[in-house]
Amino acid sequence: MSQGSPSKSNIADIAPDVMEVTQYDIEQWVTYCRVLDADAEGADWREVTQIVLHRDPQAEPERARRAHESHLTRARWLARTGYRKLLRGNIKH
Repeated sequence: MSQGSPSKSNIADIAPDVMEVTQYDIEQWVTYCRVLDADAEGADWREVTQIVLHRDPQAEPERARRAHESHLTRARWLARTGYRKLLRGNIKH
């Protein structure tokens, strides 16, 4: 599988919450970009969760909401701060 095309099964329920760029962040870069783009366009979180994060917001609303919130928060951190660590090669394995 290519790095730019994450599979449905490898998207975690909760994105990392550390002040380092992780291997997961690298693997989910496209996912984070899609979540940020959807947020910028005002997309409904339920639609984003279903299409991008592959969670069912009707069957598991709390799980889907947590997945969306954590991935959006992580994507924002990476876009605002984390990318600097990535550029310096600071990746937590």
